[in-house]
Amino acid sequence: MIMHNATEVRNRWSEYSDRVIREKPLFIKKTREYLFLSSFEQLDIILEAYGFTAKQYTETDGSVTLSLNEIDLIENGDTETNARLAMGRAILDYAEEYFNEFRFWNAAPNRKKHLPYILKALIINDAKTLGDMLVCQVGNN
Repeated sequence: MIMHNATEVRNRWSEYSDRVIREKPLFIKKTREYLFLSSFEQLDIILEAYGFTAKQYTETDGSVTLSLNEIDLIENGDTETNARLAMGRAILDYAEEYFNEFRFWNAAPNRKKHLPYILKALIINDAKTLGDMLVCQVGNN
């Protein structure tokens, strides 16, 4: 059986949560609603295909501007390293705001597809790591 009844899962929560952590994700049916329960490790694997890319621009003053492709974020720093760190912070700030105000942001048609990137950022939960993982392409000024 792939689909598990929500009442059974609730009644045997410890057993099912251990199974999710040690074995595999779980599909749950509650009346007409369907849920998916996963560990962070499994979710990280699911989201592996999602990365962050940015256009990189060198400004006339020598500073570096990054424009994120997946989410409308733009950050500038006096060096590429500082621009990446600023972008990592911006991604994490946006992810936290999106998640905290989920009903609002996820209802917006132009923001709905941000969800996998939001989850990825929240799992990583480190601005420096997010900035370091950016794949940058040179943009035209």
